[in-house]
Amino acid sequence: MPYDPFLSYSFLYSLEASGSASPRSGWAPYHLALETSAAEIIGVVPSYLKSHSQGEYVFDYAWADAFERAGGDYYPKLQVSVPFTPATGRRLLVKPLEKKEEIEKELAKGLVSLANQLSVSSVHITFLDKDQCSGLNEIGFLRRTHSQFHWENHDYDSFDAFLNELSSKKRKNIRRERRGAMESGVTIELLEGGQIEERHWDAFYKFYVDTASRKWGSPYLTRQFFSLIGQNMADDILLVMCKKNEKYVAGAINFIGSDCLYGRNWGCLEDYPYLHFEVCYYQAIEFAIRRNLKRVEAGAQGAHKLARGYMPKYTYSAHWITHDSFRDAVSIYLKEERHHVDMEVDFIAQRGPFKDVD
Repeated sequence: MPYDPFLSYSFLYSLEASGSASPRSGWAPYHLALETSAAEIIGVVPSYLKSHSQGEYVFDYAWADAFERAGGDYYPKLQVSVPFTPATGRRLLVKPLEKKEEIEKELAKGLVSLANQLSVSSVHITFLDKDQCSGLNEIGFLRRTHSQFHWENHDYDSFDAFLNELSSKKRKNIRRERRGAMESGVTIELLEGGQIEERHWDAFYKFYVDTASRKWGSPYLTRQFFSLIGQNMADDILLVMCKKNEKYVAGAINFIGSDCLYGRNWGCLEDYPYLHFEVCYYQAIEFAIRRNLKRVEAGAQGAHKLARGYMPKYTYSAHWITHDSFRDAVSIYLKEERHHVDMEVDFIAQRGPFKDVD
């Protein structure tokens, strides 16, 4: 399987050790492990006992409201995910054994059993890959679909080669935006590995807090989290930092997988035209081309990404609802929601920036 930095021990450890994912933040670690009779661990599930629905990017606030108005307690719930990270990956983690699918089903059954033992309302497995979602559907989990915008590398040898596949209008707009981003006198640094120092994290954390405070009201990640990932997985990080008059004014963090660049957080202290597009989208594309990465996942939401070469792709989640009547209601809702998501993805895809869909 391709390397996924978000499923590494270093990343998950950093979330917990820094207090970002902790009982105090409403993300109490409650990981599940499957052992053989010889006490060998052959499967694990990163899971958390949640007292709210924040930091998940697959929204179930309406479900919680409906269940509680009917007299139930929606929280706590069991959340299987990488906290604060809307990136697709496997969630039932098993060793490369012959009986992999059988072990995955045992892990899923273990989650249901755990939900019953804890008397929680539900189990939510979010941003899991399509194959695992299909397997969970077969044993009674409800399927939910959403979409994100991803950029795909069609073996481009340069950024211009990518631009040449776009319509003339979109190509000109991107070139104009890239020129505009530099006209303010901002310089851009791409930092990896040992190049990233604590002073860079100090600056980036200010950007992150400013953006997080405006979007969510409070930041999810602590300052210590960034130090820990800098110490433990710096080779998996691309930090794009922007400087004006020798002062850092904006930046974005990306994580590097074996075949994908994952764009995560962006922030700025000063606004400059087009800088967000340059730092988060165009620099990511150039990096992916240089590294021969298959795609760039630019995070949740953002229809504005379409004009910049990022196309809609499905994301999947699976849900186990313990209450039968509520489960039936959610199932009906999800069927209708999937229909609307399909229509939206089709509508957007037909209006993409590439020549063959003009």
